[in-house]
Amino acid sequence: MTAPSLDAPRPTLRRSVGLFRAHRMEQSDPDHFYRMLAADSVAQLSRYGDLDGRHVLDVGGGPGYFASAFRAAGARYTPLDSDLGELSGLGDPEPGTVIGSGMSLPFRDGAFDVTYSSNVLEHVPDPWSMADEMMRVTRSGGLVFLSYTLWFGPWGGHETAPWHYLGGYHAADRYARKHGKRPKNDFGTSLFPVTAGAGLRWARRQTAGDVLETIPRYHPWWAWWTLRVPVLREVTTWNLAIVVRKH
Repeated sequence: MTAPSLDAPRPTLRRSVGLFRAHRMEQSDPDHFYRMLAADSVAQLSRYGDLDGRHVLDVGGGPGYFASAFRAAGARYTPLDSDLGELSGLGDPEPGTVIGSGMSLPFRDGAFDVTYSSNVLEHVPDPWSMADEMMRVTRSGGLVFLSYTLWFGPWGGHETAPWHYLGGYHAADRYARKHGKRPKNDFGTSLFPVTAGAGLRWARRQTAGDVLETIPRYHPWWAWWTLRVPVLREVTTWNLAIVVRKH
C-alpha cells in the first residue's frame, strides 16, 4: 500500500451528487445507500494499492453491506461489530464475523493488511482509543482508513438532525417525543460529538504511521480546501476520512 496513485481518477462532483442522493434514501432504502457506499469505499481504498489478496478488517462492519464489495476486489474480509443485532440486520452474520469492541480489538498486533472503519467513530465514547487500536492491529506497511460523521455537519445528529444544533440531548428528547421511542443514535449513549479538529490532532499526534491524506470523504477534489479552514471545516466537511500507512 502506497501513497495515492497519480493515475487514479480524482473524486468528481457527479460522484458527490450521486452519494448525496443515495444518502437521502438511507432510512427508506438502506440496501441502495450502503451498497453504493461500499462500492465507493473499495474504489477509494484502491487508490492506495491493489486489494486483491489483502486481509481487511472492517471495524463496525454492521450487517454485511461491505462484504460483497471487498470480496469482489479479491480481499479477505473480516467484519467486527459490538452489536449482534446490527450484524444480523440482513440475516445471519457474515462468515468469520467477530463480536467485540472497537476500543479493544480482539486481535494480535499486525494481524491485518488493511484496517477500515466507516462512520463508526462518532458512535463510541473514546474514538481515539479505537483509532489507536486500528493502528495496532495493522501490519507494517499496511493501511488504516477511518472516516466519521462530524458533529457540526448537517447530518451530525443523524436522524435527530438538524435539531442537534440546539444540543444533542435536546435533539434526542425531541425525537423521542415525536416518535414515541428513543432514536437509534441516542446522544450520550450511542452518538457522541466528534469534530474535524479532534481527528486532525490525532493524525498529527500518532507516531505509528505516515498520514497519506486527510480529506472530506464525500466532496469532489476541488472542494477539499475547506478542510484547511478552522470552524468552516466543522460545518462543511460533513465526513472526515483519515488515511495512514503503518510504519
